[in-house]
Amino acid sequence: MTFDFDRPIDRRESDSQKWRACHGADVLPMWVADMDFASPPCVVQALRNRVEHGVFGYPLATDAVNRAVTAWVRDHYGWPIDAEWIVWLPGLVPGLHAACLAYAAALEEVLTFVPVYPPFLTAPAATGRVLKTIPLVQAEGRWTFDPSALAAALTPQTKLLLFCHPHNPVGRAFERGELAALADVVRQRPDLTVCSDEIHCDLMLENRQHIPLATLGEEICERTVTLMSPAKTFNTPGLNCAFAVIPNPGLREAFRRAARGLVPHPNALGLAACRAAFEAGEAWRLSLLDYLRGNRDLIETFLAERMPMFSVSRVEATYLAWLDTRWLGQRNHAAFFERAGVLLSDGAAFQGHGYMRLNFGCPRATLQQALERISRAVATFGSATRTS
Repeated sequence: MTFDFDRPIDRRESDSQKWRACHGADVLPMWVADMDFASPPCVVQALRNRVEHGVFGYPLATDAVNRAVTAWVRDHYGWPIDAEWIVWLPGLVPGLHAACLAYAAALEEVLTFVPVYPPFLTAPAATGRVLKTIPLVQAEGRWTFDPSALAAALTPQTKLLLFCHPHNPVGRAFERGELAALADVVRQRPDLTVCSDEIHCDLMLENRQHIPLATLGEEICERTVTLMSPAKTFNTPGLNCAFAVIPNPGLREAFRRAARGLVPHPNALGLAACRAAFEAGEAWRLSLLDYLRGNRDLIETFLAERMPMFSVSRVEATYLAWLDTRWLGQRNHAAFFERAGVLLSDGAAFQGHGYMRLNFGCPRATLQQALERISRAVATFGSATRTS
């Protein structure tokens, strides 16, 4: 079966947060991390079937959807999780907040690496905890973290590490050696819990398998809360369905207590979509990955040939490119690109000042058009700079 990712779908007059931010202007939105592709046919059909049922009372996850999750995680990552480890959520962001509430007391420290997805930076303060950050580093052109810097940053007040893997926005899929080094640091602090956001785990663009942090041994498994969802992979974030995998019963109960009354269950359509995606969406996912690899390669080639002043590290996972635009020297980089007709995510929100995040989960013609617009703006900027 073939899938058409080149087909444009007009979202301008829809309820899309991503497209409505353009206010009807001739601007291409390449910011919010959803894709401009229709979800897999199996998901669309499952939603039709659920709607035709006609009754939308309070839902709970069925044994069937739990089996779909456990089979997916086992078959794709070699991780045999139990259904009782699953805590259902409406999204990953509520999971970050629940983890802060569950594992750190008021004014205790929550640690994360930066740049990073903005809710990692806002969740600690929103829950009365203290945020501490450690800069990611670049080694041989790849972003990574320094385990010694992590160890040095830990204090008796540090109770939670928020970890993003694969990483948003830098696009890294951390390898076993990197994860083992992080796990070694965590093992030295028995009161430290890790909340690992692995929502992009099914979007590996390299020829290797995602490694859940919790699979690196029993001790780290017992200390880790893993957040997952079909939302990014199958383009269903508007259906509000995610889950935490928490093997440790004590951590699981603390997480549930923290979420109770604040975090709702997924809705009926989200659960139906989740089951369908994991049971029947694999062929679509593999085709999507091939298409995203082509988009990634287009960005790399275009920049190398037309805009070599731009620097972008290879995207190993996700559909997000992290562009180094510091050379522009603009006070407001986002405004510069928006004037060029392309709306990007400003790296400042990720604590990555001077960088921009580009979402390439779109038809290739849209991506090509966006790159052409950026190229023209940069050429005009370069000419103005040379004559000033």
